[in-house]
Amino acid sequence: MDSGFDFLKAHNHHIQGVPAVDPVDLTDPVLSRETIFPGDPTASTLELTPDSPGSESFQAIAERALINGLERYQANAFETALEFFKEAYAIYLQLQDCHGQSRVLAHLGLTFYSLKHYSKAIEYSQAALVFANQVQDRRNAVKILSTLGNAYRHLKEADRAIEYQLQSLTLAKEVGDRHGEMAALNNLGLAYKAVGEYEQAIIYEEQSLKIAHELSDRQVEEQILKNLGNACYALGNYARAIAYYEQRLTLARELNDFRMEAQILRNLGNAYYALNDYQRSIECSEQRLQVSRKLRDLRGEEQALGSLGIACDALGDYVKAIAYHEQRLAIAQSLEDHRVQEQVLGSLKVAYYAVGDYIKAAECANQRQEMKG
Repeated sequence: MDSGFDFLKAHNHHIQGVPAVDPVDLTDPVLSRETIFPGDPTASTLELTPDSPGSESFQAIAERALINGLERYQANAFETALEFFKEAYAIYLQLQDCHGQSRVLAHLGLTFYSLKHYSKAIEYSQAALVFANQVQDRRNAVKILSTLGNAYRHLKEADRAIEYQLQSLTLAKEVGDRHGEMAALNNLGLAYKAVGEYEQAIIYEEQSLKIAHELSDRQVEEQILKNLGNACYALGNYARAIAYYEQRLTLARELNDFRMEAQILRNLGNAYYALNDYQRSIECSEQRLQVSRKLRDLRGEEQALGSLGIACDALGDYVKAIAYHEQRLAIAQSLEDHRVQEQVLGSLKVAYYAVGDYIKAAECANQRQEMKG
């Protein structure tokens, strides 16, 4: 399979003795699709000739293409961003501008990462790292190493993921890049979490959170609080998970991010339920229900009603549980979700039986049986 990378080796053979990271196995996993350069840049029709008076320099054209690519990347138009980055790279290649090539290749790697083409992200990031080392662009190298680590984490190569994030962290500290240090610590936490080492993940995440506070980077702070809460939840430390979720909930409300708020309220409700604090679990689920209705999110509403019904069952408040289950059943029917309908009918049968309404319990059992049959 053409990786779109061979031309880099063919046309950068002049780079001899360039310091590089350890050799990497670039085996290509099955990708959702293949994205390569359209043709070989060596056969490009672009001919660099001395700039004519009044014309835009090729350096300026490359910079403009790079900026256009960055703007498209920020707008999540990744495929379009790739086209602009390719245009910039073709010019930097012929100008033999190693610094420009390093920057563009780093952005190409990050864009392929965003497209979930992790093997390609590695290929381009490795090439970018060679140039970054050659021109001693250490701040760019911090970002490139981070992309490499994240890509390997998604490919489930934990050792390499951790290795590259540690290199990114060390380099970020050396150059005084606090944002890079924060990112590397956060990514290290994710890498350790991926292999089930939650305690180590929490140590790195907490260090990252401290820097996020210092930098007043609320977006990253929110992400780290999510990671910390989930890691603590996975360890069964529900009280600590709740503390992180509550901090994240405050941020979500300050940002007026209702979808994030609903997600956090779900996590909080689950954590309180795990602590057998059913009343607090109900409070969180009721708030989630209101937010879901505000968002017109039927699936979120259905899930919140399910949590409410289960918590009321646990409290022995079967009358309230029945009310929530009936509302959930109506939504499941409107969504034509037969799996949820069967589940709710089972819960209703138990609740009706508990309040002594055996006729209703039998009706629910019959309806459930008919759906299965």
